[in-house]
Amino acid sequence: MLSPKRFKYRKLQKGRIGGTAQKGNKIDFGECGLQAMEPGRLTARQIESARIAITRHVKRGGKIWIRIFPHKSVTKKPAETRMGKGKGSPEEWVAVVKKGTILYEIEGVSRDVAREAMRLASRKLPIATKFLTREIFDEN
Repeated sequence: MLSPKRFKYRKLQKGRIGGTAQKGNKIDFGECGLQAMEPGRLTARQIESARIAITRHVKRGGKIWIRIFPHKSVTKKPAETRMGKGKGSPEEWVAVVKKGTILYEIEGVSRDVAREAMRLASRKLPIATKFLTREIFDEN
């Protein structure tokens, strides 16, 4: 699973996810992509699960790009713990995703295969997504 090799601070504040993505909101590498339609946090497990779904459907054909990375640690306190005694220990890594961010890109397969692969991947994610093609961005 994805996680940072090194990090400056072990425990991070939660923060808020507002606005739309200004970077990473266009298809740059592949022909088709999966775009987030709402903000959220995707865990490393969810990112990997969606990647496996895409890879299995295209039968290891084509090329896949993962455009997000889980940089943020999420802490949790043990169950049935009293209040106080500091912040919990880091439990998982998440990627903070704004509305409009491209999550995955794919090329080297037909449009129908790519659409179905992205549909399967979107079922693994907790946020609403949309299938895009490069032509949408080339028109603008």
